[in-house]
Amino acid sequence: MVKTTINTNRVRQGAESMTSLFNPDKFMSEQLTICSEDYSLLTDLYQLTMAACYRGENVHQKRACFEVFARRLPEGFGYAIAMGLEQVLEYLENFRFSNNRIKALQETGIFASAPGEFWSLLESGKFTGDVWAVPEGTAVFALEPLLRIEAPLWQAQLVETYLLNTLNYQTLIATRAARARDVAGDKTTLLEFGARRAFSPQASLWAARAALAGGFDATSNVLAALKLGEKPSGTMAHALVMALCALEGSEEQAFSAFHQYFPGAPMLIDTYDTVAAARELAVKVKAGEIKLTGVRLDSGDLVALSKQVKEILPDVSVFASGDIDEWEISRLKNNNAQIDGYGIGTRLVTGKPVNGVYKLVEIEGIPVMKQSSGKVSYPGRKQIFREFVKGELKKDTLGLVSENYPDKQPLLKIFMKNGRRLEAPCTIETIRKRTAATLASLSPQIKNLDSSTSMPVEISTSLQQLIEKTANSEQ
Repeated sequence: MVKTTINTNRVRQGAESMTSLFNPDKFMSEQLTICSEDYSLLTDLYQLTMAACYRGENVHQKRACFEVFARRLPEGFGYAIAMGLEQVLEYLENFRFSNNRIKALQETGIFASAPGEFWSLLESGKFTGDVWAVPEGTAVFALEPLLRIEAPLWQAQLVETYLLNTLNYQTLIATRAARARDVAGDKTTLLEFGARRAFSPQASLWAARAALAGGFDATSNVLAALKLGEKPSGTMAHALVMALCALEGSEEQAFSAFHQYFPGAPMLIDTYDTVAAARELAVKVKAGEIKLTGVRLDSGDLVALSKQVKEILPDVSVFASGDIDEWEISRLKNNNAQIDGYGIGTRLVTGKPVNGVYKLVEIEGIPVMKQSSGKVSYPGRKQIFREFVKGELKKDTLGLVSENYPDKQPLLKIFMKNGRRLEAPCTIETIRKRTAATLASLSPQIKNLDSSTSMPVEISTSLQQLIEKTANSEQ
């Protein structure tokens, strides 16, 4: 056995030397929020170190193709709804390295041995590649590419982190939203309530967008709604009832005050006694004092309470919230709960991730593949060919872009050429309709929450031959 001795003083001195080069106070006054100037640095360090290596080896301009796909879907998911492309395109359009961001990188000392040409590359750099993708709102399955980047190697490498961040998260939320919509049905109102549970303020905006595009009717996130041209929707919190009840004497007075200022908003009625509150409101409705549009239940036995409230207020919509997800909606419906709409938050914006990956599939026309155990990737630029029979999705074929199937629909289309968009962004309503259409094409077995059935994806003969040829050539 060889004994290794570490000179801790030298390590410490090296760390201190690097720390002295980097001035953390430079960014101390800046808020930890994202602006377009930050896009280039919102990446993992190894993307930058690899780009520097590519420049040093003079291969940085070689044409590279990377594809985003999930090797497997989250457990219990028969499909995924592709989402996040709009943020990908916006990011790529604004991808730049400003002088002060380059200087901040230099001051870390990490790139002290990197080639000097690396900095010139960043200074003049922008995204000049092509983007092929599945339109947002389209159902996809394991191993199928949501998106392909064709660009100079250094550019294609640097954008990986941001692309995976937005595509993985928004695809998760859109899929959960689509599943909830499918279970709830077209007539049930679905509201996104996840802002306080999303993993960050930025994530809350993406979650709201993906939920709306996935089939929800509205979001309570005011900023997200207004940015998307939508109207925010919500009710009240228990704090209002408790505060006004304590200060003004009764729950009934709290309801009256809120209705005076927001006559169209639903009332939250489970702060104290849900049934008693419903009866108080029924008296006011019958007397013509208020025109109640809805009530919200946030706790308790939602099946029993919704039935009781509906008996007392038969013409008023009943909304439910509180750890709701697609499985809970299914349970409530199966037990004949009298619920007209749901506010869904925590379980929508969190949960098992869609673990999409970003893998090199071709470099300078040479197909490549990863052969690690359990993490194999397929070589070459690929296309998804979808087959429908009487409007129902029957089979997908994963093949090469050079293939042609006249009776099947190719899913990936080009959205960006030489760094420039080819069409205007889709509206949320357009994507929502696409999601609804793709859901309608899926078989009940694939949409079943209790089934692990997914769409079989056939590997074309040409792709299979390329896989075998590439695997043999790389050994």
